Amino acid sequence: MTHPEIGPREPWSLRRRVTALCLLAAVMLTFLAAGAATTAMANRGQLDRLLDVIGPMRTASNTLLTDLVNQETAIRGYALNRSADNLVLYRANLADEQFQENSIATSPAVTDEILADLRTAVSLANRWRAEVADPVIAAVQAGDTARATALTGDESRVLFNQVRDAITTLQNSMQEVRNESVASVRDTNSTLLFVLVVAVGLVLASVIGLLVALQRLIISPVTDLAAQVRSVARGNYDHDITTGGPPELARLAVDVDTMRRQIASDLAEVELARRQIEAAHEQLESQAEELMRSNRDLEQFAYVASHDLQEPLRKVASFCQLLQRRYQGQLDERADQYIAFAVSGAQRMQRLINDLLAFSRIGRTTSGFTEVDLDQVVADTISQLEPTLEAAGARVTWADLPVVRGEEQLLGTLVTNLVANAVKFRRPEVPAQVELSCRRIDDVYEISCVDNGIGIEQEFADKVFVIFQRLHPRDAYPGTGIGLAIAKKIVEYHGGTIRVDTAHSGGAAIRFTLPVSAEPVAMPGAGPPLQSTVEEFRDARGAESSEKLEPAR
Repeated sequence: MTHPEIGPREPWSLRRRVTALCLLAAVMLTFLAAGAATTAMANRGQLDRLLDVIGPMRTASNTLLTDLVNQETAIRGYALNRSADNLVLYRANLADEQFQENSIATSPAVTDEILADLRTAVSLANRWRAEVADPVIAAVQAGDTARATALTGDESRVLFNQVRDAITTLQNSMQEVRNESVASVRDTNSTLLFVLVVAVGLVLASVIGLLVALQRLIISPVTDLAAQVRSVARGNYDHDITTGGPPELARLAVDVDTMRRQIASDLAEVELARRQIEAAHEQLESQAEELMRSNRDLEQFAYVASHDLQEPLRKVASFCQLLQRRYQGQLDERADQYIAFAVSGAQRMQRLINDLLAFSRIGRTTSGFTEVDLDQVVADTISQLEPTLEAAGARVTWADLPVVRGEEQLLGTLVTNLVANAVKFRRPEVPAQVELSCRRIDDVYEISCVDNGIGIEQEFADKVFVIFQRLHPRDAYPGTGIGLAIAKKIVEYHGGTIRVDTAHSGGAAIRFTLPVSAEPVAMPGAGPPLQSTVEEFRDARGAESSEKLEPAR
């Protein structure tokens, strides 16, 4: 029967190794703690026996000897002076002697040898009392003092010395028991000390083993892994990250290497995208530069063309006006109508050109930003528009407008266009009312121009700001259709926005913002001042001779 081939065993994990080491140390410490506890309990038992049993027993033997000595002294004194106090002292010590004998006999520490010695001492004491003490008491009470004195002679001393020697033998036996108990205490102390030393050694060995294991299993592999990661972090993205140690660190190294490969792949894609973005950016810069140049050329051309258009247009207008004044009524009615059409067209063309020049100048010629009081600007504007307002019966109100940074002339043009637009597009037979107000929103002022006119439809809210965009026939509402376009350009030049509030009803509400602290915004295609460009353009093409307008004869 064949057995399947067994592959190499997977190494123990870090958790398993640390757990095994901790369990081994815990088991050994548990055994040592149990041994130490048992030894300590035995030691305490020996100490309790020594202090609470043997000590009182030895004390009782000393007291027993004292009682016997006091009895012998009391009998001698009673024989000499027949004092009842000596007899009382004798009997008291006799009672205490019996108590001490009973204490020794019933002590838990008593041994057979001690009992034998105690019986010998008690027997000799009883013999001394029978042969000496009791006869002395009887002789004194009978009045035979001579016999009482004779009984306390040398023989009684020999007999009492035997009692004393028996007590000494008893105390020596007790001393041997005490010595054995002291030796036992010393042995248990030595055993306990040995257990503690072994426990300390085991703890130290466990700590050293744990430190060595941590060094080999964690610190060294982690340090090596960290060094490899730092190498990758310094830009060495092609370095494969590997490490030894427990399986957890090996898996961590695999995960980190997978992350490195992903980062390297992402960086390659980012580098490719960066090169593509740089190429696109260069192309955009080139196109933007070309667009700016084209815009400058176009604006310069428009400026030059508009100036050059003014001169022949003035001639056409002047001669048409001369024809109208000199020959009006001399030709037929249709001729007068044609001349009126020519004069009107020429004048309208002049207004269009002038408005176009004004539109192109915004942001080109600047006097710099200053503090502008909008209340004063509105007051000046209303003063200039007073004839128009009176003719339309219009009423303009404003209050608490802020002081902003900007060009006063441009802001005046802005207010003029908004107010004039509101008055022009009033409702028939309804006096125009225009209200200018302001509120602060974070870092901008929102200024509103609200009227009671015909309003602006929602679908035309963006078209009204397109240059030359008209929503009504020219014969209904005169104008070139550039007023709101100029307003939009002025607001954007000051860093703000302008819009039509389509949620407002009962007229038109145009709201624009101005920053609390503003700086001029560079307009697209900014270049050299147009006036100097015009002069250069004219110098290049040569000055044209100008004709003088003379009245037709």
